[in-house]
Amino acid sequence: MSFTSLGLGDDLLAAVADQGYHTPSPIQAQAIPAVLSGRDVMAAAQTGTGKTAGFTLPLLERLRPGQPASHNQVRALVLTPTRELAAQVAESVATYGKHLPLTSTVVFGGVKINPQMQRLRGGADILVATPGRLLDLYQQNAVKFDRLEVLVLDEADRMLDMGFIHDIRKILSKLPPKRQNLMFSATFSPEIRALAKGLVNDPVEIDVSPRNTTTELVTQWIAPVDKKRKAALLTHLIQEHGWFQVLVFSRTKHGANKLAKQLDGSGIEAAAIHGNKSQNARTRALADFKSGKLRALVATDIAARGLDIEQLPQVVNVDLPNVPEDYVHRIGRTGRAGATGQAISLVSADEFQQLTDIERLTQQQLERKIVAGFEPGEPLPAARPLQPPKKRRPKKPKKPGQGQARNQGGQKTASGRPSGNRPPRAGSGKPGNGQQRRRRNNGNRPQAKTGS
Repeated sequence: MSFTSLGLGDDLLAAVADQGYHTPSPIQAQAIPAVLSGRDVMAAAQTGTGKTAGFTLPLLERLRPGQPASHNQVRALVLTPTRELAAQVAESVATYGKHLPLTSTVVFGGVKINPQMQRLRGGADILVATPGRLLDLYQQNAVKFDRLEVLVLDEADRMLDMGFIHDIRKILSKLPPKRQNLMFSATFSPEIRALAKGLVNDPVEIDVSPRNTTTELVTQWIAPVDKKRKAALLTHLIQEHGWFQVLVFSRTKHGANKLAKQLDGSGIEAAAIHGNKSQNARTRALADFKSGKLRALVATDIAARGLDIEQLPQVVNVDLPNVPEDYVHRIGRTGRAGATGQAISLVSADEFQQLTDIERLTQQQLERKIVAGFEPGEPLPAARPLQPPKKRRPKKPKKPGQGQARNQGGQKTASGRPSGNRPPRAGSGKPGNGQQRRRRNNGNRPQAKTGS
């Protein structure tokens, strides 16, 4: 099969050819005709399989004949969970739509909102957005959906994991009911199907890969090592093997900063990317990594999805993730679009349970290779026999503000604590102000009444 058989126009085919692609991936071969038919689509595919082009190309084709957007109106909306993914989807739209008279723009938080409002004044045929910033713009009348034709939810499962469900529902309530809906996700989890019930209508379901599997193009192995020697081992591996483009995952922001500094001090150009970094700093670090100015990019799981880096050969987990599904997303950064890669995890003895959970989820035992000179003082326990994957129960969505203290008027204070009187501390024995004191009954608790 070739792209020419999928129903795309010559200008789109030329843009695809300019990128060096001639044969569609399985997700593209199934999704493109389904989207062009006008049907709602639910598609599940591993990261790195070309799903962005799977909805970008038919979206551009469908919008081609319509009236151009104007006056803050948007014809197609693509929602993504992270800023990096939004920027890369927007880049894909611009790349494939370069021969078409369609307009597109991208909006996300972490940067000034006024330039985004100005870009939206003339409308946009395609708007790529993160949920929070989109709601901010809508509340300021900077974007309108009266003429919306298509809604795309990209990385829908990640949006649910990140707590965007209430933002998504708010956005859905603002959209016209008659529209085409496209939902792309890594899995068809129970949570995703629950969301789909209120979103898609008689959808075409596409599932091109089993859930929670890792691509065969990625060679996976683990290096048992003491926790305190992980940074030294990472430095050794990069220098010994001459790695020049390494994506490194750390569990914490502090750990990412510390590791990037240690690598830099060893002569390995590195930068950290995580949620506490400004958007400009994150964009600059990613650009420097792609261009080769940085040999290592140290990231938290904010970068586990959406980073589209061509020919990324190595991913290293300096810390194993607490959630085993995140391992699959992390190593999916390599072995993309038919290229090979390797994923190395530096595992200390205290991470044995996380390792067991990952092997149980992926149904494969990872090869162990002890690196000479870095033998662990506390050996990693022997691998456990593989058990069937655990069945995940659907998460109950949290109500807005759940878990956050509020004052009597329902508003949070600047500190996040309720204004007014605080409840008594546990075990203090002192009732709080405004609370009724318990009757002591001469120091004894009142006896429970018995039925007569």
